[in-house]
Order: sequence, then structure tokens, then C-alpha cells
Amino acid sequence: MNHNHPVFIDNDPQSELVTLNLGPTHPATHGVFQNVLQLDGERIVSGVSTIGYIHRAFEKIAEHRPFYQITPLTDRLNYCSSPINNMGWHMTVEKLLNIKLPKRVDYLRVIIMELSRISDHIICNTIIGQDTGATTTFLYLFQFREHIYEIFEEVCGARLTTNIGRIGGFERDFNEIAFAKINKFLKEFPVALREFENLLSRNRIFIDRTAGVAEVTKETALEYSWTGPLLRATGVDYDVRVSDPYSSYQDFDFEVPVGTSGDIYDRYLVRNEEMWQSVRIIEQALEKIKSEPKGIFHADVPEFYLPPKQEVYNNMEALIYHFKIVMGEIDAPKAEVYHAVEGGNGELGFYLINDGGRTPYRLHFRRPSFVNYQMFASMSEGMLLSDAIINMSSMNIIAGELDA
Repeated sequence: MNHNHPVFIDNDPQSELVTLNLGPTHPATHGVFQNVLQLDGERIVSGVSTIGYIHRAFEKIAEHRPFYQITPLTDRLNYCSSPINNMGWHMTVEKLLNIKLPKRVDYLRVIIMELSRISDHIICNTIIGQDTGATTTFLYLFQFREHIYEIFEEVCGARLTTNIGRIGGFERDFNEIAFAKINKFLKEFPVALREFENLLSRNRIFIDRTAGVAEVTKETALEYSWTGPLLRATGVDYDVRVSDPYSSYQDFDFEVPVGTSGDIYDRYLVRNEEMWQSVRIIEQALEKIKSEPKGIFHADVPEFYLPPKQEVYNNMEALIYHFKIVMGEIDAPKAEVYHAVEGGNGELGFYLINDGGRTPYRLHFRRPSFVNYQMFASMSEGMLLSDAIINMSSMNIIAGELDA
């Protein structure tokens, strides 16, 4: 692309195109990625999407780390819902090691993952509102993301990049304060979410800016391997939690919301309904935990689960396990596994090849944002620049998932 000379439409000097760099450091892109657009006035004629501005090489770093030390890398994929990444990785290793978890651990994980999903959808839908001029809704609902972080902090001590949980379960049980904060959230959040919907869902300005904009057919979405809310907005009811249940999701009663036209408005509606379904799932999980034995928060896997400090100080076997885990001196079986979870933006998969050693021989992350983003440039052709910005917001592309 030659940026030194003007480009004309059909060699007509009266129709000069303008080259616009949208990103990689621009507030409208909501992330560190770039789109080089050709504009005819305010309308996009063509565009090229580029990524790679973070340069992290997570997959290669992971191949030189013991399995339990890879968890902090997964935090930094979709950092808007990092606990889902953590749990997905732990389940992948558990599949490799053939570890069966207690039901109570599964239910605790479901609570954390659904809170993460709500946090992720809050970000996407409030920013769609913000980009259409509705700042009030953004500021109002965003405070509940902070309440979710307070729950994470109570469970694991961290907020954004949580490193939450361990291979085989959690590093500690949920205390009463954590359960109290979860119950408080379940009481207050639905009221705020309903008000949020009342402010936007039937707002004429919001509807005019989103309905019928960036429509995608289910056939096109499937051709581009879309998953998550973007795919479901087109009318395809694919959800990993239902099609290939994990963490005992088969024990829960919930619906998979779908749209019809795949436009920005449908994506907004799908994410809103998914938040309602997440609340419903968390409520069920809290009820199911009551019938499970108390105090169980991890499986019996001493080779990969650090023993309590008191036992390390007083028990030789515990000291040995502690040393072997910390030093990464435990071999894993030779196998090839793939495990996927329903991330905030779609199917988040971990493809792991192990040669019998202490670190992965090869590890590949299936990042939904990376897959979904490939369609943005072609979607933008013929679109107004202002609509392309909202389209990007509705796709909820997280830069951390683009450059692994």
C-alpha cells in the first residue's frame, strides 16, 4: 500500500481516497491492534487488519515451564475474564493426568467462571453504549465489575490477573466472606442489569445506531469459525457448556440465547441474556454446594497440589512433594489432548502435546478473539467509520488474545 501518493476511485481526481490508521494506539480500537483503512469521505472502501504489537510468545514460554507455572500466562489472554482461562488450562492438564474432581470443586469453579462471564459481558455491552454516546450506562453498570473483582480478591487475593485455582481444584476454600459477597452480588446485580436494559434496549438512538448494522449470516459466521456470542447472535445455538459439558455443567438448567440477524443489536441482546443466565447458574451452584461435603476444595493429587505449610514443616512426605512441585520435577504422561471451555468471546481451547516430560512439548491456545477478528476488515467495507467503531466494540476483541 503506497501512502505517499493519493489514491483515486476509477482514476477520478474528484474522488480521492484517504488512508486512515485506526490503531494501534487509539482509544477507539479498545486495544493494541491496527486497521489501515481506505476512506471515501466517511465510508470505508477497504481495510487491512494487523496484529502483533504485544510480542509475548506465550505458547513458546509455556513450553519451557512446568504445567502449574503456566497458569499466570493464561491470565493474560482475555484479561477481562481471566479466571475462565485459568480453569480451562487446569482442566486441560487434569484431562492429561486423568484427574477426577469432586463435585463441590466443579460447582465452585462454575461460580467463578460465570462471574467472569458477567464481568466480560459488562465490559462489552457498556462500551457499546459508550461508543453510541451513552456514558451513563457505562458508569452505572461498570461498578458491578468492581464487585466481582472484590469476590475474586477474597477467594485468591488477586483481581484482574487472578492466577486463581490450581491443577486439581483451588488453593484454598471459599470463606464465609466470599460467599456473603457472592450472595450480595446476586441480590443487587439483577436490579442494576434491569435498569441498564431499560436505559438502552428500547432507546431510539441506541437502536438506530446498532440495529441492522454489521449484519452477519449464520453461514458466513460458520465459514469464519466464529464462536461465542457473535455466532449465537446469528442464530446458531453452539455453546461449549452444552455441546461438550465440563465442570459438571450438565447438572445445571440454563438456556442458550440466540439472535436472528447477527447485527450489533443482536450481539448486545445475546450478551445481556447470557448475564441473566449466568446469575441463574450461580444461584443453582450455591444450592448444589449445600448438599456436598464441606471443606473439599481440591482433588487428591499430591504430585501437583502444594501441601499445607504446617504439614511441610512437620511431615517429610509433604516436604518432598512440596520440593518436587516447586522445582518442577514431576513427569506427566505422554499424550495429546485438547480441551475447550466457553470463554467470554467463544470457544477457548488448549491443544497440548506432551512427550512424557515435565513441560509441554507443544502447546497451542485457541483464542476466540484471534479467530473472530479475522472478519473485521471485510465486514467494514462499505460501512461508515462511526459504525465500524461500534462494530469493533460489539465484537469485544481483546488484544491479549490476538498475540499469543
